[in-house]
Amino acid sequence: MRRIFHENGLSIVLFVLFALTLLGQSFTGLSEYNDDQRRHGRPTVRYAEYLTSGHFIEATFENWESEFLQMAAFVVLTAFLYQKGSSESKDPGRVEEVDVRLLPEDIPDDAPWPVRRGGWVLKLYENSLSLAFVILFVLSLLLHAVGGAEEYNSEHFEHGGAGRRLTALQYMATSRFWFESFQNWQSEFLSVLAMVVLTIFLRQRASPESKPVYESHSATEK
Repeated sequence: MRRIFHENGLSIVLFVLFALTLLGQSFTGLSEYNDDQRRHGRPTVRYAEYLTSGHFIEATFENWESEFLQMAAFVVLTAFLYQKGSSESKDPGRVEEVDVRLLPEDIPDDAPWPVRRGGWVLKLYENSLSLAFVILFVLSLLLHAVGGAEEYNSEHFEHGGAGRRLTALQYMATSRFWFESFQNWQSEFLSVLAMVVLTIFLRQRASPESKPVYESHSATEK
């Protein structure tokens, strides 16, 4: 058990933090939602009902969407753009190991199966990280739209609105949907920009996200 945690501690701790904060969001969201229901003279809901409500789904996937967009953009942009001095960038003055393509005869025996297979399988595998983040972003975007449409329709009819209910696709055409998205997207790009620029001048000992403490500001490699 000790070895498992030593070798996987980062992902374990991050998953626990994710689970605890998602749980906290769900319970505080339920309380806030039911408070609003009571103020408007409407029935409250149970926890299981709340988890399938537009209020919870929209709030959750609106945030996941921006996170996956951030990571997809960061993975793709760092493949061909540089920032001299940043620990988050490749060195613009040299060919990095991640850019090297091995000849078939030089591929090690323990390389991942797609690498040994070659062809279109290798091409797909070479871009699988960014592709995974893009797929997660698109799925989160759609679920944001589904939850947002449900919440919008609920608010609309509870305040005396008339007409047909909006579908998820129709909701995606509203300014409200894009306001919800852009307010999160801009903060994600700001945080990545801060990481890229601050790692030029600042350090954190023992962190792989930082250059060595003794490294000059102009050095790009970690």
